[in-house]
Amino acid sequence: MQVLDALALAMPLTTREVSADGRPTYRVNGHLYICHRSDRPDAVDARGRRLDDVLMFRVADLEAKEMLLADTASAFFTTAHFNGYPAVLLRIPHLRKMKRDELFELVADAWLTRAPKRVARAWLDERGL
Repeated sequence: MQVLDALALAMPLTTREVSADGRPTYRVNGHLYICHRSDRPDAVDARGRRLDDVLMFRVADLEAKEMLLADTASAFFTTAHFNGYPAVLLRIPHLRKMKRDELFELVADAWLTRAPKRVARAWLDERGL
């Protein structure tokens, strides 16, 4: 989670809020783009136990979501709660298996979905993207 925290906080206008139980939420200009979800009845393991280690990442649109979910090698998933919503879920233990540049891309893509257009454009221009 330290790498995720560093990457998210490096994005312009990002703020981090921490819930009473220590779960971070990252916002850009007040808009949520990554959060550590509380244990909800819609995210359970094979035994039916609620998962308390789930991160939500915003994605550009439902097509981007479907592309991430279609990759059988990825650890991304969704629940019925997120039907029709542009976001994917990822369990925290899978962060350790991701390369830093893959995680950076995930964080940056999530940030770009919520950042003000002029700030996003300036950030992309700085990187020649």
